[in-house]
Amino acid sequence: MARYVAALNAHDAGAIAACVSGDFVNEHTSALGRSVVGRAAYRERLDGFLADFVDLRYDPEDLVVEGDRAVLAYRMSFLARWAGHRPVEIRGVFRFRVDDDGLIAHRVDYWDSGEVTRQLG
Repeated sequence: MARYVAALNAHDAGAIAACVSGDFVNEHTSALGRSVVGRAAYRERLDGFLADFVDLRYDPEDLVVEGDRAVLAYRMSFLARWAGHRPVEIRGVFRFRVDDDGLIAHRVDYWDSGEVTRQLG
């Protein structure tokens, strides 16, 4: 989890994708989120995501690990490129399942898209 969050904070799309399995499932519960299946499809989206979420930063608040599963509560901040680089800060939770190779096989992301909309006006 630490390597994944560090790669996100470094805005390194290749390093982010290297943390996930080939059949990675990236599931979003938010109305504004976009789910995707497969490392290649995930990697394909990362450059656009990182460009839209300028200065993206995930600050972990709590991490719980049990076997091949983990839950990470975070505070996410960024400048919204699509909204004139206005700042946004939200809290959310990642739920992870890791495969036998130590790669993230499944990520569920919980965050409030209504709060993003509210902050952007």
